[in-house]
Amino acid sequence: MKIHLTSVFVDDQEKALRFYTDMLGFVKKHDVPAGADRWLTVVSPEEPDGTELLLEPSGHPAVQPYKTALVKDGIPAASFAVDDVRAEFDRLRGLGVHFPQEPVEADSVTTAVLDDTCGNLIQIMHGG
Repeated sequence: MKIHLTSVFVDDQEKALRFYTDMLGFVKKHDVPAGADRWLTVVSPEEPDGTELLLEPSGHPAVQPYKTALVKDGIPAASFAVDDVRAEFDRLRGLGVHFPQEPVEADSVTTAVLDDTCGNLIQIMHGG
């Protein structure tokens, strides 16, 4: 068994697509109309047949209180592996990405947390 698809709830699918592709560097995999929304997934360019991230509309009534509580408590909705957290932090900050948590080292793991502009905190990490 392996993870094929995971999701992050986003306030605006088009805005999320731009952020996750233009800023984070993912590539669009699927973009299919689904009623008023879209089945919209992105993947790592390093693994185009790997795990897909669904940019899922946050229209369900339970989603906004959930997202608000996570952000309030500083809990990331997802975690992405990078080769070098400090280099990625510098690159993304140079593009205007806001980081509520700058790079932190704990044992053999380095993490940082960014705001995806769509209502989520996202952790980037290396090590472990």
